[in-house]
Amino acid sequence: MLKEIVESPGLKSKITSPDVKLKEKALGYLVGPFCALISNAIFGSYLNRYYSDVIGWTDTSKFGTFSGLLPILSVIFVIIGNLLVGKVMDQTRTNQGKARPLLILSMPLIVVAIITLFTVPNNSSPAVQMVWIAISYNLYYAIAYPFYYTAHSALVSLSTRNSDDRGQLATFSNAAGVAAVGVGASIIVPILLQNFLFVPKSDGGIDAVASYNNWKIVMLVLCISTLIGIIIEYFFTRERITEESLGIENDNNKIPLSRQIGVCVKEKYWWIIILYFLLFQFGGLVKNGSMNYYCTWVFEGIDGGTAMGLLGAIGGIPTAIGMLLAWPIAGKLGKQRAVTLGLFISVIGGLVSFINVHSFIIVTIGVILKGVGSIPAMYVTLALLSDVLDHMEAKHGFRSDGFTMAVYGAIMVGMTGLGNGIINVLLTAAGYDATLSAQNVAVQNMLVLCYLGIELICYAVIVVLMSFLKVEKHIDEDHRLIRERHEKEALSLNK
Repeated sequence: MLKEIVESPGLKSKITSPDVKLKEKALGYLVGPFCALISNAIFGSYLNRYYSDVIGWTDTSKFGTFSGLLPILSVIFVIIGNLLVGKVMDQTRTNQGKARPLLILSMPLIVVAIITLFTVPNNSSPAVQMVWIAISYNLYYAIAYPFYYTAHSALVSLSTRNSDDRGQLATFSNAAGVAAVGVGASIIVPILLQNFLFVPKSDGGIDAVASYNNWKIVMLVLCISTLIGIIIEYFFTRERITEESLGIENDNNKIPLSRQIGVCVKEKYWWIIILYFLLFQFGGLVKNGSMNYYCTWVFEGIDGGTAMGLLGAIGGIPTAIGMLLAWPIAGKLGKQRAVTLGLFISVIGGLVSFINVHSFIIVTIGVILKGVGSIPAMYVTLALLSDVLDHMEAKHGFRSDGFTMAVYGAIMVGMTGLGNGIINVLLTAAGYDATLSAQNVAVQNMLVLCYLGIELICYAVIVVLMSFLKVEKHIDEDHRLIRERHEKEALSLNK
């Protein structure tokens, strides 16, 4: 059924060039993903606060430990969901690719999931609300979003074998994600929508009813933006590597998941790059999830929404410039060396923020220095992951895109729940109360740890870890072996 749908004339890719051109980079890997990812970026920074301040799930008298347990336990379902999506991707074979068709499947799922996230029955009992939240949360993070994100993430490695083109596509793809977080979660919401989504009361705290109704309006806008983005990404991408195997022996396309797992878990480069993504994503999501709380309750002498908007805009300058510098730096130093050296600089620069954690200026300087160092890590690591997949294909004769991108997707999505769960546990334990005009010292110290400390610890571990990733030295030989294998397969079919 899916094959018939995506192979219809109206759903053919608009990209027909055998080589990667500017239109594909700009629309398929930047504009489309940016529009599609902006909703998830906003959820990463504000969904937890929506639950805590609008729904009130950190009120232990009503919800108990639910706010801490749900995001953490849901990671199990996120992992299972991503593995199933990865299996579906591996079993999908169409002339439009194996990942791109999943983008079509994701559209109705994401719309339904977003709507249910923000229609929690606010007049019902806590028990009903907890059931609704649990179902809608997992519908989005364990089912709907994995269909989009696994496919989206696989496109760089499936687009081309040209190393330079692949690196540029990785840069554009990562730039879309960075821009979605920077523009949506750190600029648009805090500057334009902060008081709309969290309506302040004259006596302190927020008006939960008004905020709840306003979130439903924004929800509809985000649904439209996401749909438009996925459509653009679908039509302006192409899976050239998947096309290599069309018409060739199908056994190469039916590798059991168990065999893929067996190959991956024995490959040290695979473990290094996967652990890199786990640490990098975990640190970043804890930081992003606590940013709104930090700006509201820790900074002195500046409004929380203004602080977050300015911090997002100023802190985003290095990452915006980095889109132009990342690939030239990686080309000169090598991708692995650029990432390792850059994150070492981030650790040193990020320590500046601890000079005075209550000063907006001091913290901003530290954030900028940390952002400068993280430029290569933000933009070129998907290309490194593609190199690892090519290396494994050269060694074993088949690609492990399905399992690998399922694990990658589980990390990128699952860390949101784990990060928010940890933040919720710490908020509750420290005595967080959204109705107060100021938080106690324990809450503020916890927010300092989450916003400034955890990411630096993760970066320090990554610096050590990445020093062992030497996959780039195998690239030319890997591509030669893959090319020769495909030529032999084609000749054997023509005999």
